[in-house]
Amino acid sequence: MIITIDGPAAAGKGTLAKRLAEKYKLAYFDTGMVYRAVGCDLMNNGFSVDDAAAAAAAAQNMTFGKMMSLANHPDFRSAIGGQAASKVAAMPKVRQALLKMQQDFAKNPVASDGTKVAGVVYDGRDTGTVVCPDADIKLFITASPEVRAMRRHKEYLQKGLPSSYDDVLAQTKERDQRDSSRSSAPLRPADDAIIIDTSDMDIDQVFNSVCKIIDQR
Repeated sequence: MIITIDGPAAAGKGTLAKRLAEKYKLAYFDTGMVYRAVGCDLMNNGFSVDDAAAAAAAAQNMTFGKMMSLANHPDFRSAIGGQAASKVAAMPKVRQALLKMQQDFAKNPVASDGTKVAGVVYDGRDTGTVVCPDADIKLFITASPEVRAMRRHKEYLQKGLPSSYDDVLAQTKERDQRDSSRSSAPLRPADDAIIIDTSDMDIDQVFNSVCKIIDQR
């Protein structure tokens, strides 16, 4: 079973995808990690995240092991890492280099311990439109920019990271604009995706709603 969950930042995709993967014993693949890894790799090596040539080279040399190592970078999950990921993700050559890595995983999905499993839950922004257009179930999870910014702001504070709600809101709107207007694989729901607005829902409500959809399928 292949399940894709797309949507903007802080809509609740990651938490939902992890819970679904655990419940249905499927692999979990956060596709945003590969773009964050490229962004962190550029910063580690003194390149600008706007350097398309350097970003393409970093993407071509990206491996799963290197991605997991870069996940320990202090900026990997920060606002800086998110902005870097969004910028490199808008570069066609970067997306092309990383697409095969993501698609191949669906052919032979494994859990984090290497155990083979019967499917995968993808968490990203174009998994239902580009990575796995033939997925069994496609979801598009969204929420208002204000709600998503507050969620991310609280997340940073809980992690002990400095954060300003106004700054996070501005970054959220900027990223939404960039992700939805990029020429290569813009952020949008697949034509056959089920759209869920989580602005007024908690994670349990979202999870239970999606489980009903999956069980019916």
